[in-house]
Amino acid sequence: MLRIAVPNKGSLSEPASAMLHEAGYRQRKDRRELVLVDSANDVEFFFLRPRDIAVYVGSGKLDIGITGRDLLLDSGSQAEEIMQLGFAGSTFRYATRPGTARDVSEFGGMTVATSFSGLVTKHLADNGVDAAVVHLDGAVETAIQLGVAEIIADVVETGTTLRNAGLEIIGEPILKSEAVVIRRSGAPADDPKVQQFLRRMQGVLVARRYVMMDYDIRVEHVERAVALTPGLESPTVSPLHHEGWVAVRSMVPSSDAQSIMDELYELGARAILTTNIHACRL
Repeated sequence: MLRIAVPNKGSLSEPASAMLHEAGYRQRKDRRELVLVDSANDVEFFFLRPRDIAVYVGSGKLDIGITGRDLLLDSGSQAEEIMQLGFAGSTFRYATRPGTARDVSEFGGMTVATSFSGLVTKHLADNGVDAAVVHLDGAVETAIQLGVAEIIADVVETGTTLRNAGLEIIGEPILKSEAVVIRRSGAPADDPKVQQFLRRMQGVLVARRYVMMDYDIRVEHVERAVALTPGLESPTVSPLHHEGWVAVRSMVPSSDAQSIMDELYELGARAILTTNIHACRL
C-alpha cells in the first residue's frame, strides 16, 4: 500500500486535498482525521504538519508527500522534489529598513530573522556571507522594530505587510516556491505505485489547463481551422451528414479558448462548444 503524506492545515491543505479528490482518491471529511485508508486505490494518507512532511518522507517512513518547496529545502531532510503541482506559489525574499543594505553581499556581521533558518543559513553560506540567523515562528517583520535583527527573510506576496512595517524588499529572490510532490532521495524511480500516482496528478494538471473544443466547419477551411486547434497530438476530424462539412474535436488551452472560438467563427466554423475535462491520461 502506498503511504502518502498530505498537509493537514495551512495554504497547502485544501488545494492538495482538492487535487487528490480530482485524481480519484478518497479524502477525509473530518479535519480531525489523521489517517485515511483508500482501499480501492491501495493508498494510505497521513495528514501531517506541512513542515514535518519532508522529514517523514526523507526518513523513509512514508513513500511520498505533498509539501512546499521552501519547506522541503528548509528541512534539510533526505528528500527530493519529483513533481510541481502549480498551486501555493510564493516568493521568499530579504527585507530591511531603507538604507541598511542593498543586497545579501552587505549582510556581513548582521543578524537575519526568519522562520526558515535552514534555508537562509544555506543561502548565506552559498553567497559567502558571515551573518547570524535567528529562528522565529511567525511575524518576523517585527524583529527589526524590536531590535532582534537588522534583516528579515520571509515569504512575500504583495509586499504590503512589509511596507506597512516600514521595510523594503532588497536583493534577488532567495527562492520561488510552490506545492510539490516529494520522495526519499535515492528511492527507486520506477516504483509502479508511485508512477501511477504521478500519472493521476499529471492528468489533473492537464485537465485544469485544457478544455475540449468541438466545432463544425466546411471542408475547404479544415486546414486553417486545425492550425488554430492542433491539439496535443492531432485533432479528430469526422464527416458530417451534410456534404462538405466536418466535425472537429481538439484539446485547447483554457486560457486561449475564447480567442480561438472568435477566430474559428470568423473562419466559418459553427456550433463551437467547449467542455471541461475532468480527468485524462496522456
